[in-house]
Amino acid sequence: MSSTDPFLQRAVELSIQGSTQGKGYPFGAVVVRNGTIVGEGHNQVIADTDPSAHAEIVAIRNAAKNLGTYELADCELYTSCEPCPMCLGAIYWAKIPKVYYANTRHDAADIGFDDALIYEEIPKPMEERKVEMVPLSKEEAMKAFELWKEK
Repeated sequence: MSSTDPFLQRAVELSIQGSTQGKGYPFGAVVVRNGTIVGEGHNQVIADTDPSAHAEIVAIRNAAKNLGTYELADCELYTSCEPCPMCLGAIYWAKIPKVYYANTRHDAADIGFDDALIYEEIPKPMEERKVEMVPLSKEEAMKAFELWKEK
């Protein structure tokens, strides 16, 4: 693996670490700022009993904590596999402008990690999705939005 980018190599090492220690699935990620790793992680879904503890999410949380900011616009993310829709959302929320990845989502699907359903569901109207979305009265919830807007 010597010809591999060193940051991608670290992400792959984390993916192997996570999957061989029995604490996660085979995914790893690092966040890099100015040529230095500022956050890293491997999939910890099993270890943390947290379905959102994907490698990219763990690495983004770690970087944000280490840097004291939730905006990582001056960072890049290196990941062992193309991000799933949830992780892609986190990447956008963190404002990370560039992602480098190794395996594709199709490679992940070949070993049982298929997120095609999510990609197919997102563009559908809410009433056609497999997860039922039920709007309720928003009157009370709007108070928080109004207070925020006044701020």
